Amino acid sequence: MQEKKSENTPEHGETISASTQFDPIIPIDFSPPDAQQKRAGFKPRWPHFLIAAFLLVAGMSGWFVLTAKSVSIQASPISATIEVLSGFHVRLGQRYLMRPGEFEIRVSQEGYYDDARSLLVTDVQAQDFPIELQELPGIVSFSITGAAGELSGAMVSLGDVALGRTPLRDIEIEPGEYVLNVSADRYQPSSQNISVAGRQVESEFEVNLAPAWAQISFNSTPPGAEIIVDGQVLGLTPYTAEVLEGEHELTLKLASHKAWQDDLLVVAGRDMQIPSVVLERADGLVFIRSQPSGANVTINGEFRGQTPVEVALPPGRAHELSLFRSGYNAASRSIETRPNEEQDITVPLVPITSTVRIIASPSDAQLYVDGEFKGVANQTLELIAASQIIEIRQEGYVPYTGSFTSRPGLEQELRIDLQSLEAARLEAIQPVITTVAGQSLTLLYPGQFTMGASRREPGRRANEDLREVRLERPFYLSANEVTNAQFKRFRPDHSSGVLQGRTLDLDNQPVIQVTWTDAALYSNWLSAQEGLPLFYEFEGDEVVGFNPESTGYRMPTEAEWEWAARTDGNGNTLRYPWGEQMPPPAGAGNFADNSVRGFMGAFISGYDDTFMGTAPVGQFPVNSHGMYDMAGNVSEWVHDYYGTMITLGTSVEIDPMGTESGAYHTIKGSSWAHSGITELRLSYRDFGDTARNDLGFRIARYLEE
Repeated sequence: MQEKKSENTPEHGETISASTQFDPIIPIDFSPPDAQQKRAGFKPRWPHFLIAAFLLVAGMSGWFVLTAKSVSIQASPISATIEVLSGFHVRLGQRYLMRPGEFEIRVSQEGYYDDARSLLVTDVQAQDFPIELQELPGIVSFSITGAAGELSGAMVSLGDVALGRTPLRDIEIEPGEYVLNVSADRYQPSSQNISVAGRQVESEFEVNLAPAWAQISFNSTPPGAEIIVDGQVLGLTPYTAEVLEGEHELTLKLASHKAWQDDLLVVAGRDMQIPSVVLERADGLVFIRSQPSGANVTINGEFRGQTPVEVALPPGRAHELSLFRSGYNAASRSIETRPNEEQDITVPLVPITSTVRIIASPSDAQLYVDGEFKGVANQTLELIAASQIIEIRQEGYVPYTGSFTSRPGLEQELRIDLQSLEAARLEAIQPVITTVAGQSLTLLYPGQFTMGASRREPGRRANEDLREVRLERPFYLSANEVTNAQFKRFRPDHSSGVLQGRTLDLDNQPVIQVTWTDAALYSNWLSAQEGLPLFYEFEGDEVVGFNPESTGYRMPTEAEWEWAARTDGNGNTLRYPWGEQMPPPAGAGNFADNSVRGFMGAFISGYDDTFMGTAPVGQFPVNSHGMYDMAGNVSEWVHDYYGTMITLGTSVEIDPMGTESGAYHTIKGSSWAHSGITELRLSYRDFGDTARNDLGFRIARYLEE
């Protein structure tokens, strides 16, 4: 290790003598500084802050650069000014550095609408936002000229959009291609394609309209006639006028002369000289009346109408006038006319009469002849020898109206017996009616009877209480149940199904697999086909009520059904259709017989009606009211809601229609599936709310009163 030399140290090779002088070495007192004092002694200066700020800015800038996205705002036109109004960003040439978020920008350019919008910058590294500015409208003026210079009031439109009537100056119109349409009175319309520049560019479009008329010259002999075109007077001949193009009705009219008429076809721009018209002297007008009116008029043997009538006749000569009317003597006159003169002639006609005696019943009936009141009907009067309308009226009777022609020289008598309104009503009642669907309904006049069954009756159910009922309203009831064919006219896609491989859907089999509502809908449909008031009231597909006064088709009430099934017309009430005892005799009806023993638990042993399932309607004996299958074949929906009716004391129910509401509807009668003593009785009551393969219906309606 090399020692440091002092200033007085001799160089190498130099000898140090004893007399050489050295500076004295003075020891220094050294104490180590206190640590606390050392810390308190550091104080930051402004360079330190500059360094810290630089480091902070550098760090934030680095963080911004690392997290920002490259955003390009592509404005069209490219000369547009782009301003970022909110959010921190850095512009680098044509792109911006922006962190994800929402930024408000505005793009502007002279001649364009400003576009201010929000940009949503996402996490995608590079993002482009194209913005196309919309041009400001162009400033457009229109100059429309015609034959007389600039036109005011011409209608201007672009396509189907009307701009208004000229003058039109400095109108703002969006740039684009348009069809310019111009129209004006008395000018031909114009249509042309135009291009409107935007960005407030001013432009003017000039349109010259061609006239839509021609110069037409008129002349007549003699002159001075009014020229009337389409009812408008243009002037007096000779005259030249502007007439619009098209077809016109031309009339030349001069006093004391016949008007001259012709069709005039005018082509725009093609002037025309109408050949001179020679006007004929006018006819004389004769107004002819007769007493009475309605007489046939001939003049010089030519038929000219019936009085009153106005005719035009050539002047200067005589004309033979004849009048004829049935029941009157012919009348003749000779008449002469002058030009443009009017005459009024009235010719009385002498009637040809004969004596007629009227005998009417009742004796106080009133008589009218051709609508004129003549007093009481029983009288002798003079009637003209022509066809006349004779009316005989009396309150409470059907009036008589007929045509009668008296014969001169003959003694004639007319006898009329008026029919009372009640007799006429009864006579008009049809005992049997047929519907448009082919059902035959029989008119029934019911009465009073006892519904239900005694508690001692074998097979009776608890819902068969005895009730005294009187049916006062006559009604029609169909002899058969509604068939498949009849129902399919209302609902063509309906199917009644099959049973054990055999169809139940033949045309003449009763319709089954129908609900009570289906039956009500069918009844209303049938009423509508015949123009009858609907009985059932519907909301959608749901029955919400009915009109008891309606004479439209419906299902019979339970009381009507039981009266038609149980009464025999001799005051007797039947238990079974065939009598009082079980089992039914052969051929009594279609019940559960030997044919169903393979798939039904109950059947009538030894009974064979030859049908398994439903039988064609009307195959078994008719009852005393002309009804078929009131027992057997299918059970039947009736009108009533199902319920237990309780009768107090000996009161009688009048035309009952069941309870007002309920969850189920009543079912009456047995079917091909029944065999027991309970179901085969005519008082048997069932209920349900769904369709079955042994359940159908028949129709009824009240007699119109």
